[in-house]
Amino acid sequence: MRKTFLFQDLGESDLLIDATYAGGTKGNASDDPIDRVVGGGNQGGFRYLGSPRNNDLKLCVLYSELRDPDWPDELNTESGTFVYYGDNKKPGHELHETRRGGNLILRNAFEDLHNGRRTRIPPFLIFTKGETGRAVIFRGLAVPGASGIPQTEDLVAIWKTKAGQRFQNYRAIFTILDVPSIPRVWLNELRRGDRLSENAPKPWVKWINGGAYTPYPGLYSVGVRYHRRPPTTIAS
Repeated sequence: MRKTFLFQDLGESDLLIDATYAGGTKGNASDDPIDRVVGGGNQGGFRYLGSPRNNDLKLCVLYSELRDPDWPDELNTESGTFVYYGDNKKPGHELHETRRGGNLILRNAFEDLHNGRRTRIPPFLIFTKGETGRAVIFRGLAVPGASGIPQTEDLVAIWKTKAGQRFQNYRAIFTILDVPSIPRVWLNELRRGDRLSENAPKPWVKWINGGAYTPYPGLYSVGVRYHRRPPTTIAS
């Protein structure tokens, strides 16, 4: 039975992998549960605290409905990886000129990863659409990259054509760490900019300090696309 956190309790709740976080009942954007749980806004695939342009994010939420056939975000149960597409999904804009700055977040995070600047990278919190209303499901704490995936493949700008126009968007690979739950106390510390307190999850600290990926061993059961292994080639 999936654990459900009620909307009125979200400001005090922990984050548990595979738990549902219920939406409100007003019928508008204020029903969004993600903003009540961690902050960062109530719309879009990228929610965050801080500025993408200043590369000073305290945390970043990646939200997906897992239903877009053109941009098929995927959770991989064998490797513990999450494939996520950026936010330049229509022609008419340069790769990094998106309204929410999502692709800029991806570029900064992977650039910092490749240059060994992991302390600058925010924790990424993965949520997917729930089963009813505005409810969401927490999928885990993620970091950019994955063991065995080279730098040339963990973040790739791919070309798409729509209405006769070609444009680019990012395809990024993240690892969901072996962190079954995130305590409210660390979420509050993240909002203050303290990522490495004594309450920080050990796999997160291990990755920050040495770059070791410790993927979550058994991912999810409901509403998830499964693949046997991370894709290694990109189709135009």
